[in-house]
Amino acid sequence: MFRIIRFDKLWAVMKERNISKYKLNRTYGVSNSQIQRLRENQSVTTYTLSNLCKILNCRLEDIAEYIPDPEEET
Repeated sequence: MFRIIRFDKLWAVMKERNISKYKLNRTYGVSNSQIQRLRENQSVTTYTLSNLCKILNCRLEDIAEYIPDPEEET
C-alpha cells in the first residue's frame, strides 16, 4: 500500500517567505532531524506541522500534499 504525504510545497513557501532550513533550525528551533524527515517525506508529528504553519503563517495544505495509492483508486 502506497500512501504518502509530500512536503514539496513547504520548500516553495519557505523560499517565498525568505526562510532557510538554517533559519528554521537556529531561529525557530526546528531540529535538523525533523528538517531531514521533511526533506525525505517521512512522517513528522502534528506538533511539527502546526509549528511550521505558525512560523510560515500558512495553512497545512500550503505545505503538505497527500498522494493516494493509485491501486486503491481503481
